[in-house]
Amino acid sequence: MVNNSAKTDVQLQFGNNAANYVTSTVHAKGEDLAKLVKLLHWNGEETVLDIATGGGHVANALAPLSKKITAIDLTKEILAASKKFIESNGHSNVEFLEADAENLPFPAETFDIAVCRIAAHHFADIESFVREAFRALKKGGIFLFIDNTAPEDDEFDEFYNRIEKKRDYSHQRAWKKSEWVRLIEQQGFELEEMHCLKKSFSFDNWCNTMALPEAEKQQLAKEMLQAPAHYQQKFKITQKAGKVNSFQGESVLIKAAKPIQ
Repeated sequence: MVNNSAKTDVQLQFGNNAANYVTSTVHAKGEDLAKLVKLLHWNGEETVLDIATGGGHVANALAPLSKKITAIDLTKEILAASKKFIESNGHSNVEFLEADAENLPFPAETFDIAVCRIAAHHFADIESFVREAFRALKKGGIFLFIDNTAPEDDEFDEFYNRIEKKRDYSHQRAWKKSEWVRLIEQQGFELEEMHCLKKSFSFDNWCNTMALPEAEKQQLAKEMLQAPAHYQQKFKITQKAGKVNSFQGESVLIKAAKPIQ
């Protein structure tokens, strides 16, 4: 079932905060982005689909390495911001298109590579997203996937997703690593590599990226500081002058292939 409310939330949040995602250090310079680039031996002839391009950091990194990139996003404002960013870096082989990750407007077997980075936790229908990525890839094509993940423990999973939702109402759910592996294989992909990456978040930057109002920011900080000790240990919550300073999360990088036969 199409969740139009969830899609509207995403468009509002990212439309209002498009410029923040272009300049976000976590998105622009994450360890995961460098590792993603190195996972393939690029020959310059690849056609790439960048799903939910956001600030355009994946497309910007892959543009010098590939033939053509089609960067899609649900939000026109963020597409405009990413287009400005990428073209200012001298790249002319990136096409920008407003489109839904869960219903891709492309024929089957169009792309050599499909990439989705730090976006899927905003998607309402994860199964449709993975199924569409599989369909759009040529046989032998590669799916490169990155997203923030929740811990395997249900208690920590609930806590992490709760604070993410309070920070950003368009957040749907960060999945566990095991859930991603299961779904990707169920949709027909063959898993080739998986990397788990620790992510350190500055609390202020994390909140400010989504322009969280100060009162809500203080309430969220209070909830994190009052969390049980084993929660604070798990997420490495630090404080400074009685305020949340930082915390740690995790992301997963998966490389999977669409079988040739």
